[in-house]
Amino acid sequence: MTKTKSRKAVERLISPIQKFIKQEASGGIVLLACMVIALIWANSQYASGYFDLWNKTILTIGVEGLLIISKPLLLWINDGLMAIFFFVVGLEIKRELLMGELRTAKKAIIPFAAALGGMILPAAIYMAFNVGKEGFSGWGIPMATDIAFALGVLALLGKRAPLSLKIFLTALAIVDDLGAVLVIAIFYTSDILWVWLGIAAVFFLILLALNVLGFRHPLLYALIGIGLWVAFLKSGVHATIAGVLLALTIPAYSKINEDEFIEQSRDLIDKFEKQSKGKALNLTQQSIIGNIEKAVEAAQSPLQRLEHSLHPYVSFIIMPIFALANAGVSLSGNVSEIITNPITLGIVLGLFIGKQAGIFSFVYIAVKSGWAELPQNVIWKQIWGVSMLAGIGFTMSLFIAGLAFSDEGLLTSAKFGILLASFISGIAGYLFLRFTKPEAKEQKEQAD
Repeated sequence: MTKTKSRKAVERLISPIQKFIKQEASGGIVLLACMVIALIWANSQYASGYFDLWNKTILTIGVEGLLIISKPLLLWINDGLMAIFFFVVGLEIKRELLMGELRTAKKAIIPFAAALGGMILPAAIYMAFNVGKEGFSGWGIPMATDIAFALGVLALLGKRAPLSLKIFLTALAIVDDLGAVLVIAIFYTSDILWVWLGIAAVFFLILLALNVLGFRHPLLYALIGIGLWVAFLKSGVHATIAGVLLALTIPAYSKINEDEFIEQSRDLIDKFEKQSKGKALNLTQQSIIGNIEKAVEAAQSPLQRLEHSLHPYVSFIIMPIFALANAGVSLSGNVSEIITNPITLGIVLGLFIGKQAGIFSFVYIAVKSGWAELPQNVIWKQIWGVSMLAGIGFTMSLFIAGLAFSDEGLLTSAKFGILLASFISGIAGYLFLRFTKPEAKEQKEQAD
């Protein structure tokens, strides 16, 4: 293979990752803005309007006598819109497992080790502060990492953060999301209604059958996916899990390979050019354009098309709305009492200290034992800096907090801890990476 072909192959591999990272970073800015708006609104003279909007605005949909779903606006966001967020998370997990950084054991060891350490130690620290207390059920809160915020901070570092470091953080956060999904499904599920869970299983089997039989139209999966979501909503298992399960059934492979696509496209463009006679397109040219569109669609898998099309909506609409509805914490009470609350302390120390120690130590063990290698052009100091950034919990942490606590006082302490820990982790991680320079010895080791 020539250098040109080799370079083009690398560019094709890296380009989607670069676009994804750029989009996530931009989404983090919008997310931050909504968080600030929520905090200001919840502590202003209009605070009652903020809480009434999300908790007392009731939306009802359904058919009388058949099925009615009536919930406050906050729950429609957390159970409904966030199901789409979890659907995209599921698509990312499936893509990484099949064709990304998790597709082989050697590639997967580093992010899996990092995510495992980044879940175990934060949970252990939280439990140590809350064992035997009313806040113990929140142990899952400091286990999560917010990929949008973390990548947003890395983007601010520019060339100081190599692409391989961003890929490592992305893979780590995706495995972390997988862990959070399992924790939610297993430990944050209310009483199960087995009839509805059985109905959900039937919908899931239908979706699997569609995949096996080769059905590829997204609308068909969406319609059955809505049935899956309703069944989970009624079953007691959190409805967002339906989003992940739906994602796992989406076809991940294209109808035609790259060579077939190139050959078909060239043939169609040649025919199009031969038919060119004026400014207006004739019927034959219109037919050729339609065939080109079909070829483009066949060259992309439904998984790729859905992930690409939904990411802007998740990054710039769904997650900001979630932040606006959930990040509002009233600080009208005694702030010192909130800070010293075991829930707050457990979350802050779990996210800031636990994430650093857990991720770095587990990666260190994996590398030094010979099971894995550090990502290319990445040094140990940068792994430590990324471990700090992983302490930005925010979206997933807020989500788990809402599942863990129904008491408003406990939830307020949890939210305060999440916001404080995320702020400290973001600032500390940025400053550490900003002033970290590879030493000559480390650069030589990396080169060797």
